[in-house]
Amino acid sequence: MNTDTASIPDRIRAAKIAGATLSRAPAQRRQDALLAMADALEDPSVRDELRQANDADLVDARAARARGELSDALVRRLKLTEAKLEVLATGLRQLAAQPDLVGAVLETRELDDGLTLSRESCPLGVIGIVFEARPDAVPQIVGLALRTGNAVALKGGREATRSNAAMVSALHGALARVGVDPAAVTLLSGRSEVSELLQQEGLVDLVIARGSAAFVDYVQTTSKVPVVGHAEGLCHVFLHSTATATMAASIVLDAKTDYPAACNALETLLWEPGAEAALAESVRVLASAGVALRGCPATRALHTQLEAADDTDWDTEYGDLVLSVRRVDDLEAALHHIERHGSRHTECIVTQDAAAADDFLARVDAACVFHNASTRFADGYRFGLGAEVGISTGKLHARGPVGVAGLLTYRWLLRGGGHVASAYGPGRRRFKHE
Repeated sequence: MNTDTASIPDRIRAAKIAGATLSRAPAQRRQDALLAMADALEDPSVRDELRQANDADLVDARAARARGELSDALVRRLKLTEAKLEVLATGLRQLAAQPDLVGAVLETRELDDGLTLSRESCPLGVIGIVFEARPDAVPQIVGLALRTGNAVALKGGREATRSNAAMVSALHGALARVGVDPAAVTLLSGRSEVSELLQQEGLVDLVIARGSAAFVDYVQTTSKVPVVGHAEGLCHVFLHSTATATMAASIVLDAKTDYPAACNALETLLWEPGAEAALAESVRVLASAGVALRGCPATRALHTQLEAADDTDWDTEYGDLVLSVRRVDDLEAALHHIERHGSRHTECIVTQDAAAADDFLARVDAACVFHNASTRFADGYRFGLGAEVGISTGKLHARGPVGVAGLLTYRWLLRGGGHVASAYGPGRRRFKHE
């Protein structure tokens, strides 16, 4: 049923059946599935196939970049490296080692003698994931979905068509080897299939959209299925007056240059009077790393070599070795800037003042808020979640890196012995609620 010729509804129905079977299986079956996928990603022959497919995608992507049709950031996200594959395999093993949460009892309440209510975790069902570039997202998404007993329908960007197909083929083979129905993972292609996926109300339980703000907005406005959006990451680091130069420079350099195309990379550096030394060292190491710096007038008065920033820079996610720098009057002004220009993804303060740090952490409205740590830590793998299907900047259902817990919901299970509701109330039997 899970073939290119089957209709989208039929493929999703097959996925739903396969996912439900997996969710009812012993926890070991779900662990075995992830370990088999990790083995596949470490297999030299599989890596050769992935590399060939990815190289072909990269040739087309670089040509599209030369025509101005694809950004540098997307091309960088597209490349599958040995290091990425190692991290992916490690993440799958880490995820497999975590306690199984399917069917976990979250709370129990005795309503009356012989009448017991429990709240238990359960899979969402079928999750649709639409994302741009990044074929490394495929095993992360599949691993999290299967670990939680969910089925998944994937749609990546056309720039990664060969890479995604090769990755899913490798994962299908791994699942079949441990007796898990590969139909639980289906790969879609083409815009028409995305549009059809978004209309599968009743079959698809949740859609997660990863990509640009415009892409996520398109998914959210056209989908009949609930959507969790993973959109832009316009992240800030604020240098407080007590920030030490060495620490500030180390954090800022990592946040900007470790992986500039990532959504948790630093895009705007804020500083207040008193942080000039921390700013100077940060500017020095960033410039040495080839980062193009754009500054406000106050910043350029100290560092005349910087380009002039304009108002659009404060709202720009560069995804590249470009950084805007702005002086703010104080912590209050920094909070105001972040509230106005941030994307509620990840924000950081560098300070030796515990009270200032606590104030910042308490008041910033973002999924991740850090003190003296790079924004690059905002990641499911680094958080110990094994992986993530995305980083949600919304506030409903899941927030921040969406790992295992974000792909589970719960049910209320009531076990009685012939109890009837009409027996309870004023002048009648009382509930125990223990």
